[in-house]
Amino acid sequence: MPVVDCDPDAARRRLETEGIDIESGNTDHERWRAEHGGATAVAYEDSVVVQGADPTRILGLLRDDGGRVHAYFDGASRGNPGPGAVGWVLVTADGIVAEGSERIGRVTNNRAEYEALVRVLEAAADYGFDELDIRGDSQLVVKQVRGEYDVNDPALREKRLRARELLEGFESWSIDHVPREINDRADELATEALDG
Repeated sequence: MPVVDCDPDAARRRLETEGIDIESGNTDHERWRAEHGGATAVAYEDSVVVQGADPTRILGLLRDDGGRVHAYFDGASRGNPGPGAVGWVLVTADGIVAEGSERIGRVTNNRAEYEALVRVLEAAADYGFDELDIRGDSQLVVKQVRGEYDVNDPALREKRLRARELLEGFESWSIDHVPREINDRADELATEALDG
C-alpha cells in the first residue's frame, strides 16, 4: 500500500484540478477520500495512503512533481493502407507503469505510428508525468515531430499538430528513433491488437 508524505490539502487541490471528486473520510482520522483509475486515495494528517489494484495513475497526480517516464510507441498496418493498430508502453525505474493497444481501422503505416504516439502522450498526461523520454521505431514520425522533416500529407500534419499540442503540456521532453528490438513491447502490443 503506497504512502505519499504530503500536505493533504495541496494533494486535494491537485486531484480537484484534474476533475476528481473528493468525498468525506469514513472515520475521524480520515480527512478525505477520492477514487480514480481503479484506486482509492485516503488522506490523513500528513500523508495520503493509496489502495487498490492500479495505484499508479492516482499516485502520479498526488506527487508534487510528476516525474520522468520513458514512453514507447508503435503503429502497424497490414496493406498500407489496411487494417491498423497501435501499441504503447510507459516505463519508469520501477518498471512498466501502463501499456495499451487497440485496433484503429483502415490506415497507412505512418498514420498508425502517429496514432500510437498520440495515445502514449495522452496516457503519460493522464498518469501525471511531466518529463518524457519518447522512443519509437518510425524515423519519419520522430523527425517530423522534431521539425527536421516537413509534413506534406494533410492527415499526418493534423496528427503532428495534435502530438505537438500534447507535448506542450509537459515540462520537458525528448523524442528519439530506436531500433525495433528496443521498441519490442510496443511492437508486440500493436501486432497482438492487429491479430486479435
